[in-house]
Amino acid sequence: MQIAVTEAKGQLLDLVRRAEAGEEVVLTRHGTPVVRLVMVGPTAQERRAALAEARGAAVGRGEPCAARSQDFLYGDDGLPA
Repeated sequence: MQIAVTEAKGQLLDLVRRAEAGEEVVLTRHGTPVVRLVMVGPTAQERRAALAEARGAAVGRGEPCAARSQDFLYGDDGLPA
C-alpha cells in the first residue's frame, strides 16, 4: 500500500496496525516513496534463543517422533478412527 505523507498524518494508527499485520505500507512525498513502515520483529539473537529452547524442549520427552505423529488418526484397518 502506498499513501502520501500528508494523508498518512490522520491515519497513522490504522497504518501502524496494517504494518503490524504484515502489510507493507509505503509513505510517499510528491509521488516518490520515502518511508516504509514494517513490523519490528525479534532480533536474530532472540530468534536463535527461541529455536534453541524449542529444540531442547523436544529432545528426550519420550513422545512419538513426527514420522509417526499421525498414527493415532487411523485404526488398524487403515480407515479414520
